[in-house]
Amino acid sequence: MIALFIIIITLVFTYQGFRDFLFFDKYKFHVFPVLLQKDYKRLLTSGFLHVDWLHFFFNMYSLYVFSGLTINIFGEAKFLILYLGSIVGGNLISVLIHRKDDGYTSVGASGGVFGIMFASIAVFPEMDLRIIFIPLALPAWVFGLLYLGVSIYGIKSNKDNIGHDAHLGGAIVGMLFAILFIPEILQENLWVILLLLIPSLVFIYIIVTRPYLLLIDNFYFKNNQQHDTIDERYNANKAKKQHEIDEILDKIASKGIDSLSTSEKAALEEYSKRMN
Repeated sequence: MIALFIIIITLVFTYQGFRDFLFFDKYKFHVFPVLLQKDYKRLLTSGFLHVDWLHFFFNMYSLYVFSGLTINIFGEAKFLILYLGSIVGGNLISVLIHRKDDGYTSVGASGGVFGIMFASIAVFPEMDLRIIFIPLALPAWVFGLLYLGVSIYGIKSNKDNIGHDAHLGGAIVGMLFAILFIPEILQENLWVILLLLIPSLVFIYIIVTRPYLLLIDNFYFKNNQQHDTIDERYNANKAKKQHEIDEILDKIASKGIDSLSTSEKAALEEYSKRMN
């Protein structure tokens, strides 16, 4: 019942995000508003938004598939805590990794879904798991290890638009909640838990504190050589946006409002909303 409730709430939230860009922009995960404006609600609300219906379907299908087992293990109240906590935890990892990237945004329930999935793996590491559309069953701990490897590679390479950091963070938080809720699994499945947790935590520590050791040729490494503070980058970004608005207003004065492009009209509307 609780899983169905989450799916319905996510459906409503996602649909509203599709209809209203300002609503989507207000509740998506965005590094700068979280760090500078203390807009912490985004750590949770972004988990109820999606970029398209396919994104929504895969997340909610995965949630549905794992919900029965996880609720049987932990109960509905702890299931809800686990799901929401993994969304927040995944986004906190994103804050750490992307704290120098003022343009980084993300949405999706993947952090919560992977939290539930890896909490189940921590309790039942030997159960069989099947990858969707692939008729091959793997022991859960093997599947978990492979997927953590994919997430780590995805964060390191930074070659796609998938939020691998939220996946990794959600998985870690999910396993930690499983230990908190059922401490006995530390004795029963210690080797699996350590096999999954230690490489993930070491990777996060390195990418946050010493990204150059990973030879990362992307935003994290390049900006490691810069010394601007987050406030300085925020002010520079704010000045850039103000300059863009000034150019739009000059264009209206000289050619009229009908001369604006769709993107210019959207930027002007967003600016007007923020000024009200």
